[in-house]
Amino acid sequence: MHLLPAGLTYFLEVARTGSVTEAAAALTVAPSAISRQIAKLETSIGVPLFVRHPRGMLPTEAGSLLLDYLRRTEAESAALLGELRSGRARQARTLTVACSEGFARRVVPQAMAQFREDHPEVAFRLEVVGREEATRRVLEGSADVAVTYATGLQRGVRVESAVVVPVYAIVPIGHPLAGRDRLSVADLCEHPIALPVPGQSLRELLDIALRIEDRTVNGVLECGELAPQYEFVRRGGGIALVGGLGDPHEDAAAEGVAYVLVDNPVFRKREAQVQTMAGRSLPPALTRFTAVLTTLVQAPPPGKPGETPSRSC
Repeated sequence: MHLLPAGLTYFLEVARTGSVTEAAAALTVAPSAISRQIAKLETSIGVPLFVRHPRGMLPTEAGSLLLDYLRRTEAESAALLGELRSGRARQARTLTVACSEGFARRVVPQAMAQFREDHPEVAFRLEVVGREEATRRVLEGSADVAVTYATGLQRGVRVESAVVVPVYAIVPIGHPLAGRDRLSVADLCEHPIALPVPGQSLRELLDIALRIEDRTVNGVLECGELAPQYEFVRRGGGIALVGGLGDPHEDAAAEGVAYVLVDNPVFRKREAQVQTMAGRSLPPALTRFTAVLTTLVQAPPPGKPGETPSRSC
């Protein structure tokens, strides 16, 4: 059920798909009907909303502004419909959280369990996705809040909290590096290392640090997931890099690994962020849950006090 007028619903779907044909298929209407509604909308507003290309349609600057507004409206409408259908307005709600894998290990599930102690009527949907995808889902309204890493300004989202997260090397117990307080990039280059895949923030920052110092690493594994990297390290295959949030430092011995801080200014360019849709009026349950997430994300890693400078937004 859509609360938006037909013209705006059609506009939103064309902006999402980039195609009148695909929008028509998704909405089960004729392409000509969508084209007429878009033309009528542009006439009534007085500006073009799309640039039309042979391979698709892209929003103009005015279209992008309208798209941002409609995404906020759609997210709030979906929340309202859920409450109306439950018959218990403001009492029952499902919150959708998108996060990258590191946060799904500890921080986000801990926040959910803690929140439900005081709000048992709230349920959650957890979507573990890449860092850019988490932001996109909040931007488009399919997720209520994202917990993810970012290395720059994020258009269309409100950063509720941001913290510079230390980067650690995980090494096997008994490894020559295990007793060190901190490591340099040069130290990393002396050992076989499991690398994040290209496109992940840790890989991007490591590549920058290596270029600055004109060094190369002995990459013996590329992997986009954490669990295989932990097992690889435990079995003596090499070392690996992880962020300081979302990884159980207090259980390091049980994990069969040790955590050693990587001391390099390049890694301080990455922030762990709690993101919501910019301009959206957040429902009370989401506001309260976001506050819980913010508290946990800003907390220093267990056993590593004082090493996580943060800023609140």
